[in-house]
Amino acid sequence: MTFLTNMTQHTAATVFTVVFLVIFGTMILSVAIRLIIYAIKVYLRRNKRTTITTNPSTPTYRAVANETLDTNSVEKLLEEVAPLQFSPEQLTGFTANYVTKLGSGGFGAVYKGWLPNKVKIAVKVLRGDNLDERIKEQFMAEVGTIGRTHHINLVRLYGFCFEPELGTVGTAKGIKYLHEECENRIIHYDIKPENILLDANFTPKVADFGLARLLSRANTHITMTGMRGTPGYAAPEMWVPGAPITYKCDVYSFGIMLFEIVRRRRNFDERATESQQWFPREALKRSVEGRLGEVIASLHGVQEWESMEKAERMCKVGLLCVQYRPQARPEMSMVVKMLEGEMEVTAPPTNAFQHFMGVEIEGRSSSTNPVTSGSSTR
Repeated sequence: MTFLTNMTQHTAATVFTVVFLVIFGTMILSVAIRLIIYAIKVYLRRNKRTTITTNPSTPTYRAVANETLDTNSVEKLLEEVAPLQFSPEQLTGFTANYVTKLGSGGFGAVYKGWLPNKVKIAVKVLRGDNLDERIKEQFMAEVGTIGRTHHINLVRLYGFCFEPELGTVGTAKGIKYLHEECENRIIHYDIKPENILLDANFTPKVADFGLARLLSRANTHITMTGMRGTPGYAAPEMWVPGAPITYKCDVYSFGIMLFEIVRRRRNFDERATESQQWFPREALKRSVEGRLGEVIASLHGVQEWESMEKAERMCKVGLLCVQYRPQARPEMSMVVKMLEGEMEVTAPPTNAFQHFMGVEIEGRSSSTNPVTSGSSTR
């Protein structure tokens, strides 16, 4: 009995010791875990890192996809190169096709969105002509300020989106419809940025048909006695009194627009040297030399391969569109296919700006192949 009693007391002491050690160990482990969590939070707060992982199938720019973005590097990128560049497809996904509008102002609207890692963002879309100086100033002001600041009570800049091709294919399809799909061909006569509007879904709409003319399929051209169109966008044949005007004048104007979208400015620069004042001529020279990419990169620092490839394609299509001889310009259906990458862009002739309709230009010899004309209408 004594033996049993002693054993019971010994067992009770052992159990107490084990329970004490377990409780004490649990407390130590809990404290250690809390310290580790606190240390991690402090580390993350000091390094201010945000993980942004995009869908690998989504087109990306400047190393945005599948990497860790150090928000401190945004300032360095702003100072050295540019902010991180997202694609329109990415922003459409982030905002669920711009479904939630937070507000709007004089320069655009703000939409609610989520990054793939559940970080809430606000996407501001600037509206208006991308050549508008006010839009440029607004963009630079916002990027230049919020991109260089970081505070808990200030919004943080993650990046921006500029898509050179945005709207160009849609506009080309609109002109293609006027030229090739209507029962009677419609010549717009005044294709320019101010006449290309964007709806709520940023779909381009060709507008202002005040100068437009109907042309039956039996007619190949219109003979005009007065000037139509806008200087800088009007095709050269439109400046010649009595010259036959075909629907290819719209193709020329569209080509001018392509160059302005790539350059982000007007094509004529009176401050430049005489040989560089008209950008298409400079682009043709560089294209013949095989240095078109260099002149595009020098304009606005496009360095991403995909953006550069698109910009070069747009310039090459533009060169085909602005050839002086109307019959040398491509059909808009071909322009659409070339812009969409479904058709190879042929190299423009080296004498694309040499002559048209037998009229001597820039001191060069005149053409021996005038425009073929059929019946005309006034």
